[in-house]
Amino acid sequence: MTDRSPLPRLSWSDVCARRLERHGLSATAPGSTPVDVVAAMCGAHAQVLSAAEVSIGLRVPGATRVDVGDALWRERSLVKTFGPRGTVHLLPTRELPLWAGALGAIPPSSPAMSADVRLTPGQTDEVVAAIAAALADAELTVDELGAEVAARTGSWAVDPVLPAFGGMWPRWRQVTHLAAHRGALCFGPNRGRMVTYTSPRRWLPGFQPAPASEALAGLVRRYLHAYGPATPQQFAQWLAAPRRWATALFDSLAGELEQVEVDGRPAWVRAGDTAPPATEPHGVRLLPYFDAYTVGCHPRELLFPGPAAQRALAGGQAGNFPVLLINGTVAGVWHGRRSGRRLDVTVEALTPLTDAERRGLGDRVERIGEIVECTPRLVLGAVTVGGHA
Repeated sequence: MTDRSPLPRLSWSDVCARRLERHGLSATAPGSTPVDVVAAMCGAHAQVLSAAEVSIGLRVPGATRVDVGDALWRERSLVKTFGPRGTVHLLPTRELPLWAGALGAIPPSSPAMSADVRLTPGQTDEVVAAIAAALADAELTVDELGAEVAARTGSWAVDPVLPAFGGMWPRWRQVTHLAAHRGALCFGPNRGRMVTYTSPRRWLPGFQPAPASEALAGLVRRYLHAYGPATPQQFAQWLAAPRRWATALFDSLAGELEQVEVDGRPAWVRAGDTAPPATEPHGVRLLPYFDAYTVGCHPRELLFPGPAAQRALAGGQAGNFPVLLINGTVAGVWHGRRSGRRLDVTVEALTPLTDAERRGLGDRVERIGEIVECTPRLVLGAVTVGGHA
């Protein structure tokens, strides 16, 4: 007999409140560290490292960019590597086996490059093995690593065939993120202005990617805790993975998942995780470029209502603009301009601010100043800077 009992219902307000709490944006557990909050939000986007420092600092009371740097380069409790969507992230070192096992199991998307540019599967394996050998006990720049790859494979690996930033990159660089997902590569500390790569085993001795099925199940659990209720299609978008594959993955975990209704729409949470939050979403927050909350939360039309979609999304993509949140929903954009030890923060609100919201905004600007170790000044007005590429 078919179970026709009504689905548990959550309002959009309920969803915002639980996500703000779980992202450490409304309440942070006492004693939380940078690695704790990075784990809670399933990685901090770090293509712009200064933005990642703000993302993490906002979630750890009293933390500054120095604390994030210490976790990354001194304690090595965080690792900078290629995460979801093949983009640069900070991830908890302790969770690196899970992330590598899961990301390495995502089916490849349809080839975007012509056959004469792509690496064959055999060449891909050769390049990844060469990267692993070269970085086993070294920190190499891109050019140094390219020379090592060519020496171990052949000159074909460094043929300049990949259009990138007005120039051409060598062939081997198309699998840099794949090398990270296979456990061969992560970022080392910068050498001056130059990026370096090294082996993740220098962060986590004996590191090996976890078995795929175990890792994928663990990643779905973490994702739904942080971003649920969510659909397989939203999970696929978060990972840049095929939708059919994500749907099949959710189906395989059906015993662990439960369907709920959010403003009339079906979505999924972990089984039993259906209780509404104790409080309403409240408060003003400023989130930087590519903050995990902005990038990972759906539905977009509820998170970016009305004019927020036109102002704070770039072709439907979230994260390209730092955003003003009011009660968990995007209500404006902002931009910080640094000059020496001074930081001018311009906030463009899309709706009139109450007196309480203005006071809260001032507090948030002060907090960002603390994180980046600058003296901040709040300016209310139009943001004229375009989105980040």
